[in-house]
Amino acid sequence: MRAFVFPGQGAQTIGMGQALAAAYPAAKAVFDEVDDALGEKLSDIIWNGEIETLTLTRNAQPALMATSLAAVKALESEGVSISDASFVAGHSLGEYSALAATGAISIADTARLLRVRGDAMQDAVPQGEGAMAAVLGLEFEAVAAVAQKAAQGEVCQVANENDPSQSVVSGGKNAVERAVELAKEAGAKRAVMLPVSAPFHCALMVPAAAKMAQALSEVDIKEPSVPVVANVLASAVTNPSLIRSLLVDQVTGRVRWRTSIQWMVAEGVTEIWEVGAGKALSGMIRRINRDVATRTVGTPDEVKAAADSAKA
Repeated sequence: MRAFVFPGQGAQTIGMGQALAAAYPAAKAVFDEVDDALGEKLSDIIWNGEIETLTLTRNAQPALMATSLAAVKALESEGVSISDASFVAGHSLGEYSALAATGAISIADTARLLRVRGDAMQDAVPQGEGAMAAVLGLEFEAVAAVAQKAAQGEVCQVANENDPSQSVVSGGKNAVERAVELAKEAGAKRAVMLPVSAPFHCALMVPAAAKMAQALSEVDIKEPSVPVVANVLASAVTNPSLIRSLLVDQVTGRVRWRTSIQWMVAEGVTEIWEVGAGKALSGMIRRINRDVATRTVGTPDEVKAAADSAKA
């Protein structure tokens, strides 16, 4: 059984998806559709802009989705359909890519939702008051205990459980700085503040969740063609009403990536393709379960190789 997964923020690079757009008209059409939906040439920022501009949350989120969907359309051009997958999942904003890929939300609506999401997350906390930190070499339970101890009346939560030895803490800046020191004392190999613009996936994002609830209420969500493994549940969903409410919960909730991969493996998944920019998810998956075969699908050569393997 095969699953497709879609990357989240941090995977963005200048030039991503450009070769796909040049090689596949269907991939180019995705970038055109996203440009039209946003009323600006986001594709020009992606391919010719400055990395600082692309990395702005409001740009990175729709840009990464566009690149993932371009890769999906390129695969379709080579005869590989999204419905060939047993499950799809995405890391944080990647969940929106997964929903667009399965036809649950249109590409144009997804682009607009991610622009709202990026702006809402950025605006939820004044600049410099929130922070995130990566903790390496401690199990999830130990990181959760560190976050709880570091809070001291402030918000400090585990935002992402990425793999067995990597979690991310999010919350108020002072609390997250305390968590970094406590994690080191607890034996973490590394605990470092992340260069992010806001404290994602924690209770400080409540204002952003309210804005997303409003935006999602105005969008048509259909049943996905493939079950989507939701970040906050770490299990598959197909019901449009449930998908809508889980996307709201996801803004403040934990990205349960490790558990999501474990759930898919328990369901029989043996092969996972990372569709879009970068290779970060493939690395996490290998650390979660070495028996799962991984493949990155983000360039024309990788698309052709993936299609050949699917037909073999």
